[in-house]
Amino acid sequence: MTTGIGFPEVGDWFRRVDGSTFEIVAVDEGDRTIELQHFDGTLEEIELAAWLELAAEAIDPPEDWSGSMDVDEADLPPGEEPHREFSDPLDFVDDYEGS
Repeated sequence: MTTGIGFPEVGDWFRRVDGSTFEIVAVDEGDRTIELQHFDGTLEEIELAAWLELAAEAIDPPEDWSGSMDVDEADLPPGEEPHREFSDPLDFVDDYEGS
């Protein structure tokens, strides 16, 4: 985990003051940018200066890490159930078309 100074490491998870969580998915030290993936899958790229001002605390990865990824049931470890929260109406359409 990072100390909050400088670049974070890919794979680190953080929580913002508003409670939203995200994972560091890429760091480009040459361009001085950091790419975040929010739990809902949204990607965001920020500059190092914005990262240094971001009020986010390091957290452990969420138990349901599949929220930000397109994970099929076959990709899950044995006995683990897929996450089924349809906060986005298009998630329902995707599942409906697949049946």
